[in-house]
Amino acid sequence: MKRTPPRTDLPDPAGRARGSRRDGYAVAVAAALVVAAALIGTHLQNRYGTLRVGWPPIVGGWMPHVGPGTPAAIVVAVAVVAYGPSLAVRLPWRPLLLAVWGGALAWTWSLALVDGWQRGVAGRLTTRHEYLQVIDRFQDIPATLRDFHAHILIGAPDNWPAHVAGHPPGATLTFVLLDRIGLGGGAWAGAFVLTAGTTAAVAVLVTVRRLAGEDLARRAAPFLVLAPAAIWTGTSADGWFAAVAAWALALLSLTVTGRRPAWTGLGAGLLFGLTVYLSYGLTLIAVIAAAVLLLGTRRLRPLLYAAAGFLVAPAVFTALGFDWWEAYRLLVTRYYQGAGGVRPYGYWVWANLACTVLMVGPATVAGLRRGGAELWRSGRAAVLRDPATRLALLVGSALLALLVADLSGMSKAETERIWLPFALWLLPACSFLPGPRGWLAGQAALALLLNHLVLTGW
Repeated sequence: MKRTPPRTDLPDPAGRARGSRRDGYAVAVAAALVVAAALIGTHLQNRYGTLRVGWPPIVGGWMPHVGPGTPAAIVVAVAVVAYGPSLAVRLPWRPLLLAVWGGALAWTWSLALVDGWQRGVAGRLTTRHEYLQVIDRFQDIPATLRDFHAHILIGAPDNWPAHVAGHPPGATLTFVLLDRIGLGGGAWAGAFVLTAGTTAAVAVLVTVRRLAGEDLARRAAPFLVLAPAAIWTGTSADGWFAAVAAWALALLSLTVTGRRPAWTGLGAGLLFGLTVYLSYGLTLIAVIAAAVLLLGTRRLRPLLYAAAGFLVAPAVFTALGFDWWEAYRLLVTRYYQGAGGVRPYGYWVWANLACTVLMVGPATVAGLRRGGAELWRSGRAAVLRDPATRLALLVGSALLALLVADLSGMSKAETERIWLPFALWLLPACSFLPGPRGWLAGQAALALLLNHLVLTGW
């Protein structure tokens, strides 16, 4: 696709000043939302105990601390702020992808190690709610899958821990298979989700370049490295889920814009099928996939390859005895048996959005405002021609998926990890911002403050 400079700034100084003021207003409103969620949430939790979180609106506890990752995190942040925007412009494309992955790895690992090796990495997936608690129950995988439904509900014999019951068995099988190849235990599990999760940044860049042009992708690159969401990418299995979903969308973008759609289409379908068996909520990735198809060439043949690949995972899991629909029905019941039945929808339906602000940072808030303005100014036909409006449509689809998840009532709290697969696709909105270094500094400051002041629960 021809590289066309994005229309990020208004042409006159007065117009640029108005744009900056509006960015400031958007960030101020987002900050007020976070403050309101914290103050109201703390009051509700102290008085009624119904929020079931330690530091509203996120899961965690107030605990100012430093750790071995602190110096590294500061160095990475300073380096990306100082050199990231210029390197994103100068580096050839493939070295840029490697640099983004390397930067994301360094940032995410250093943030995780602020909490220390055991608490920040090795112990994260070994708590009583996590997948590693049940590895020994998968000695006979087909038999366990056939019997999986019988242990979802609270009160069922040997009921699954919360995260095992709350996801299709593909999530737990990830760690079962790691154990089978000799990578068992919390350290390997933590290192895997952290390292694999950071590849999502590369997948997002590949997709943005294909659908909206290389210039916008390059402008987004430093923001994908310094994402505040890295706090949770490195501490929860949802980072792994986000990476699988991101690569499914990246391969789909290659399929609908490339000359050899067979292999990329098949790969996209395989990964989309896998996402459905990693997390029930990842069915909403279909909203972003629809935007990718709209922005692509709209050829039908590539979709046949993707459809064939998609059917593989459902066919295998169904043949092994796992009924996705029945398990989801039981999960809904389990959700309301536990914290989901206590947490008030009236608070979380807006406090979840405050969590999202903390995940994506102030730069993304301002970028979303500018992206919305791009769509507002563009006519219907221009959306599919102009790179900036194409990107705004892609980002808007992720925001729509997130809002649907919010309104469903099945995402009350814990969204700082659960919504990682959608939040990552909001970050490219930062491409619309002028003066990237200041915004990058704000992103890094938010992440560093959160990670050093709050001990997150994932």
